[in-house]
Amino acid sequence: MRKKLRSRIFIHSLALLTASFFLAGAGAAAQEPGGEPQESEAPAVYEAEDASFAGNVHKEAFQPGYSGDGYAAGFAGDEDACTFQVQITQDGFYDLNFVSAAVGGYKENYVFVDGASAGEVSVEDMSFTDSVLTRVYLAEGEHEVTIKKFWGWILLDRLEITESEELDETMYEVSAHLCNPNASESAKRLMSFLADQYGKKILSGQYSSQGQLGKEFTVIHRVTDKYPAILGLDFIEYSPSRAANGSTSKATEYAMNYWKNGGIVTFCWHWNPPEKYFTREWWRAFYTDSTNIDLAAILNGEDEEGYQLLMEDIDAIAKQLAILQEADVPVLWRPLHEASGGWFWWGAAGPEAYKKLYVLLYDKLTNEYGLNNLIWVWNGQDKAWYPGDEYVDIIGEDLYPGERVYASQIDAYLNAVHYTDAHKMVVMSENGCVFDPELAVRDGAMWGFFCTWEGEFVAKNMAIYAYSEQYTEESMLKKAYDSDVVLTLEDLPDLTTYPIREDE
Repeated sequence: MRKKLRSRIFIHSLALLTASFFLAGAGAAAQEPGGEPQESEAPAVYEAEDASFAGNVHKEAFQPGYSGDGYAAGFAGDEDACTFQVQITQDGFYDLNFVSAAVGGYKENYVFVDGASAGEVSVEDMSFTDSVLTRVYLAEGEHEVTIKKFWGWILLDRLEITESEELDETMYEVSAHLCNPNASESAKRLMSFLADQYGKKILSGQYSSQGQLGKEFTVIHRVTDKYPAILGLDFIEYSPSRAANGSTSKATEYAMNYWKNGGIVTFCWHWNPPEKYFTREWWRAFYTDSTNIDLAAILNGEDEEGYQLLMEDIDAIAKQLAILQEADVPVLWRPLHEASGGWFWWGAAGPEAYKKLYVLLYDKLTNEYGLNNLIWVWNGQDKAWYPGDEYVDIIGEDLYPGERVYASQIDAYLNAVHYTDAHKMVVMSENGCVFDPELAVRDGAMWGFFCTWEGEFVAKNMAIYAYSEQYTEESMLKKAYDSDVVLTLEDLPDLTTYPIREDE
């Protein structure tokens, strides 16, 4: 039910391309936060014009500000890439800085090391500037470092490689204090357990719209002989505009059952908006391209009817959360997810409107409905969209790097850590591939939990439930679930009696 891989539309402007040729690049001195520029070891520099090209990539020398004899351009097609041959003198973690310029606004592109996905780098400036992928592990010897077209449309000047800074392990020291001062004892117990494990263990999780007896849980148990610690569910079918079209759900019931069986539950909400805003099929109306809803207009009073309709939608979900509260089920609650991507309507009006909606939702559920069983997982995926520490207990990142990519996603992890100066737990709230826990420990990417999306990411669409290796090979799933670092349902303590941690 979600957009599995990020897809955006880019319209190339020849005028912007031409104008960019007249902008000079500028470098920035390395600087400690709030301090003076610091001396650092000179980076190893590899000029793009000396690298290997694939597809349409070629050398140019029109844009001012480049170093060497030119730069690489022509990142337009899916096979377009630039590969550097680099030499590493000792094992360790390194930052890869692809000094580049964007053509026509913000761009992201893939990075591979020795053919394996290492992450993505982004650039927005139309002058040559830093675009850094942090903390990539490289063994001593020669490596191939490739930047490949995702959006494309960059001018790549050079690759600079420097040793990564040591991790500040105090980032794992998170508080168990919840942003709701009236949080229930069950919510406090669950958060205390999560905070105690953070930095040491990673909880396993799996979305399954049919609960513990669904195909995803069935095939995971068949392969690993274990169940995930966390069951992921969606309130989508409780949206009034979907219920009006005949949708039904047992998600609330499945959540209560899993809690009774000793598990943890997390909920997202693919919020189908009110029917008056549909522009395409009702079953996909949560996507921006299927609605004409103007969230900014609703929240600033220009669309009073729309505001009332949104409040009625929230009321419907609040009723389900209240049922869970009555059953004393704490919920890892992840509303308004992936907002900064723009593909869902709640993110289409930009960060300010989104933050107003998030705070409004928090206030309504917490103060009007008195829902104290919620642990608030914010999943905006961009620092500019962060609503404030007083509304966030946990930070979530959704990551879909492709098929059979087992990297720890350390760059995304550290990026999320720095959304706020407060120490917040960071989790992989959705994932396609299950990452290798050994790499997570090595890299320091100690996600509080992962929660694999449902369907094809783990199970084939067949009458007889069968495991799908499209995204995670069976051997890697076994490795993850057998890891001493990964907690499954069988490893969980009795969370109804877990001691509450009294944090200052």
